[in-house]
Parts: sequence; C-alpha cells; structure tokens
Amino acid sequence: MKFTFTEKRMDSSEDLRAYAMRKIGKLDRFFKSEADAIVTFSLERGRFRAEITIHNNGLYYRASELTNDMYASVDSGVAAIERQIRRNKTRLAKRLREGALERDAVPAYVQAEDDADSEDFQIVRSKRFSIKPMSPEEAILQMNLLGHEFFVFRNMEAESAIAVVYKRKQGGYGLICDDGEEE
Repeated sequence: MKFTFTEKRMDSSEDLRAYAMRKIGKLDRFFKSEADAIVTFSLERGRFRAEITIHNNGLYYRASELTNDMYASVDSGVAAIERQIRRNKTRLAKRLREGALERDAVPAYVQAEDDADSEDFQIVRSKRFSIKPMSPEEAILQMNLLGHEFFVFRNMEAESAIAVVYKRKQGGYGLICDDGEEE
C-alpha cells in the first residue's frame, strides 16, 4: 500500500506515522492490487482528527474520526473503513455482477473549461478524474461511500453514456442520463 501523509495545524511524529502505516496496512488484505492511502492528521479545537482515504480500482473508502488521542482516531478510522469494505463487498457480490471490485477503471477524463467572458460564473476549482463504467446501483454505493450528494459515472446499462445519480431531498435517489439523441 502506498501512503501519503498530510498534517494540518500540527506536526506528527515518526511513531504516529509508523503506527498508522501498520494499522492501515492491515486493510491491504482486502484488495487484489496495490491501494493508495491518504492520511491527514489535524488538530481541531484541542482534539485530534485522523482522515483516512483509501483508493483502489476506482473505489474510494473514506473515514474521518475526531477524538482526544490521535492513536485512537487512527484506530477508529481503520475500523470504520474495514466496516465499509466488508459491508460493500457483500452488497456488490449480492446485487451486482461478479468481479465488480476487481475491474480497472477506464481512463476517461472530464475537464472544466474557463470562460474568460463571464465574470458572474467564476470557476474557483476544477477536478480531473477517470469516469468508471458501472451500473446505477454501483454508482449510488460509491456516492454513499464518499459521502457526496451526487456522483458522475458511465452507465453500463445505456451504452456507456455519461450519467449522474443524486440524493433527492424527499428521500431516495435520482438518475440523470443522456438519451443518446443528437440535435
């Protein structure tokens, strides 16, 4: 597993980093290929926050824990991610096709364009990411794992058209997809 450590408003010791690597490294047994772990240590109002994000084959697992002890925050974060992995591997095996977690993401990139003429619509941040082909159910699962309100994906059920799933305020989920017709 590859590790990236970040500190916000604090300095972490080598012992803390080694402890986090040892604890998070145990999650490597759940993945067939090498995973990337991003660990952020921060100090917030006298309490310690450990944010752990693991990326493997297009899926993200994320946990953020705030306690009085950084070691306890790391332990709680690892336990939360392990629960996510176990719960969602079972769901994917039951509800989706075989091998959903092992498939590599297809490299396709979305890039926001700057519009120099419009000052009212200023883009303050843009992201690039690969859009993985998946079913709407798998996209909802990934959206919930990340804790986002919406998720963009390639819909395998609609000839790989770009689609968006989102959480509805009234409950449930919505799906926005291209109808495939050109104007």
